Amino acid sequence: MTVYDWLIEQLVSGRARFRLIDHPPEGQTERASELRRHPLAQAAKCLVVRVATGRRSRRYVLAVVPGNRRVDLDGLCGMYGGSEAAFAARDVAERLAGSVSGSVVPFARHPELDLVVDPELLVHDEIFFNAARLDRSVALDTDDYVALARPRVEPITQHSAAWPESARRKTA
Repeated sequence: MTVYDWLIEQLVSGRARFRLIDHPPEGQTERASELRRHPLAQAAKCLVVRVATGRRSRRYVLAVVPGNRRVDLDGLCGMYGGSEAAFAARDVAERLAGSVSGSVVPFARHPELDLVVDPELLVHDEIFFNAARLDRSVALDTDDYVALARPRVEPITQHSAAWPESARRKTA
């Protein structure tokens, strides 16, 4: 089963409020947001990060941040008590995510992948992301996303403010 098929099955079986958006193939968050016609802040930018936690140990994190923000690698490193954090090698990221770069979904299916979402993304009623395909995206109700994905919610963007009240409500 492809990640796309798995995603649609999860959304349908979870009775999520979502819609599919077809568009020309695009993996860059800013351009995909333009094609989907929504504010960049509503895009779920999904990045696989490797955190070195010991001499020969590491954790992989699927960091999900608003499309207009950058992930705070130092913050993720500290969150995991690591010594270094960097973007995972493309082949590793694609293997763990199950899809090509630019089409990673904000759900962690692989057991080696932790899901951490920045609360600034969750203040919107709806989030947008590529659906494990470069030519199709999902617009998903944020409350339904949180219920299905069950992410760890932590400020992980550079200069993240304290948790907005609306994000606290969505994770309760």
